[in-house]
Amino acid sequence: MSIWQQHLREAIRSPTELCAMLGLSESSLGLDVKPDFPLRVPRPFVARMTPGDAQDPLLAQVLSVRAEREAVTGFVADPLDEHAGVLPGLLHKYRSRVLLIFRGGCAINCRYCFRRHYPYQAETLRREDLGQVVTYLRAHPEVNEVIFSGGDPLMADDQALADAMQTLAALPQIQRLRIHTRLPVVIPDRITSDLIATIADLSVPVITVLHINHAQEVDAALADAVGALRSVCRSVLNQAVVLAGVNDDGQTQIALSEALYAAGVDPYYLNVLDPVAGAAHFFVEADRIRTIYQEMLEALPGFLVPKLVKELPGAGHKVPWMETLRR
Repeated sequence: MSIWQQHLREAIRSPTELCAMLGLSESSLGLDVKPDFPLRVPRPFVARMTPGDAQDPLLAQVLSVRAEREAVTGFVADPLDEHAGVLPGLLHKYRSRVLLIFRGGCAINCRYCFRRHYPYQAETLRREDLGQVVTYLRAHPEVNEVIFSGGDPLMADDQALADAMQTLAALPQIQRLRIHTRLPVVIPDRITSDLIATIADLSVPVITVLHINHAQEVDAALADAVGALRSVCRSVLNQAVVLAGVNDDGQTQIALSEALYAAGVDPYYLNVLDPVAGAAHFFVEADRIRTIYQEMLEALPGFLVPKLVKELPGAGHKVPWMETLRR
């Protein structure tokens, strides 16, 4: 068993255990000790939390609380209308790109995840389904990019990833592959030499998109993993989500962009929260988002300001957030 797989096996799954590790009182946190959406957080991520700090921004992203059980108007199970793909494990939301639900599981269960209710058992790509994906792509020559998503595609072992990436890269129409993952952030050891070799040997460029919401998530181990990815990937990008109690102020967002740059990651998207049931306590009002983004524009060079966007069901692209306010 590899180091990263051992970290997966040893991930914290109990809210009570997590609080005990951090020296926090359960009674003050409004815990949901038996959540419908299970708690899961690897120990390398826990190690970046501040013991004794009930407001720790990394803790807030993963701790199950009773507020998740509150029904809030507008917050639904499938906010992006994704629960029925064109094939099992295949979403074709954008004209030139398709998205593979390559693995249903994640190394970490983020409480605001827009796919926390996704029917992974029925809609995750199986090894035997890859041939159907190839047939679909050949019938849709307008598709020139495949996005490996999930869940988290890096939950798959290196050989499974290599097989799929090599098969898809061999199609003449495919100009690039993209990997959307949080695993290098929460378990940096996931970036193995075999994975790097696979990417290096592909006939098309690969872009890796990470998911980091706070500068505290960025440490030396992550920077090392990013360095390895940058040696073989065309780009290593980041997308974040504006989350109440985590990063909903300008200085925190500015610090995140600077920390990403120092680690070799380019800010890409800053997403407004998707209204998924169970995540309403992360909602940030529009006026506050506008203020945060203005502070970022004034403090950062343009290449460190991510695009502020929202995803709307049925839209063929990410929509600039300011535009959504006029709809």
